[in-house]
Amino acid sequence: MGRVGIVVAGLAALVFIALGMWLAEPQDVTPGDGTQRITFATDWKAQAEHGGFYQAVAKGFYAKRGLEVEILPGGPGVNVPQLMAGGAVDFGMGSNSFIPLRIVEAGIPVRAVMTVFQKDPQVLITHPRNDVNSLADMKGKPIMISDATISAFWVWLKAKYDFTDDQIRKYTYNLAPFLVDETAIQQGYVTSEPYTIQKEGGIEPEVYLLADNGYPGYATMVLAPNAWIEESPEVIQAFVDGTIEGWYDYLYGDPAPANALILQDNPEITQDVLDQARTKMLSYELATGGDAKELGIGAMTQERWRTFFEVMSANGVYESDLDWQAAFTSEFVNRGPMDLPGLPAAQGN
Repeated sequence: MGRVGIVVAGLAALVFIALGMWLAEPQDVTPGDGTQRITFATDWKAQAEHGGFYQAVAKGFYAKRGLEVEILPGGPGVNVPQLMAGGAVDFGMGSNSFIPLRIVEAGIPVRAVMTVFQKDPQVLITHPRNDVNSLADMKGKPIMISDATISAFWVWLKAKYDFTDDQIRKYTYNLAPFLVDETAIQQGYVTSEPYTIQKEGGIEPEVYLLADNGYPGYATMVLAPNAWIEESPEVIQAFVDGTIEGWYDYLYGDPAPANALILQDNPEITQDVLDQARTKMLSYELATGGDAKELGIGAMTQERWRTFFEVMSANGVYESDLDWQAAFTSEFVNRGPMDLPGLPAAQGN
């Protein structure tokens, strides 16, 4: 997927955009019906990794909280932080923990108010091979990564496993080089590339989820302007609660309502891709593992953010005096798993 590279690369421009643009203030409710309209920009084309948001729209979880939410799908030419900096959308999706911290660097008054994935879905993928059984075994071997990844999770791999930059080979989101080279290692999303490799190449790849090896980043966060947080916290809470209910229902209930909207917004995707991605989200506990077991989907903790920032700042990604706590607020989350009738698996057990 190209979403991470595009979003991270575009953040450099925000330093300049922030100097001349204001974020939109909270809007009045629609006259007569008491409904608050919200536009929410995602980080990529509609897909299962956005399923909970679509489920909340399809099943009325936003509506019952007084919100009318319009999801605006992203894509190769869409930069969510830039849209928010210009006030073009109300809320947006942050792909990973780097995004809110880069926003702080740029001086834009936006922060993360929840995270969907406790585990960043980033993986390294290999062919079945005897000489690689762990991330540590990849030290010294060529690895295909994108340009944006060099200043992202590659920093963590270098710090933890002594990877070096001379291992880097360019990854252009084309699977052909991997498919024809049995010694190849490449990056990917656990919910995407492994399935495509298996489907197109007939290869059962070995998949190494960075998060299961200690990578501390979050993924798929909801970003909201500080003005909304300060002036309309009840709207933020309604959106967060509707989103959380949407995600529990999408993962543990019938995903068909959300999938119908996803297929409508993204005709290029297929049902089998949606099905396998949802299965992966469940089996790897991307949204329900970690702190979400006790604190519920959406959970964010200061400890996790501090760990992520300290690793990255120690390796030159951020200045050590950056106000990293300005990147998020946990006031709208960490309230425990939702008690949803008919969804016993959503109780954190």
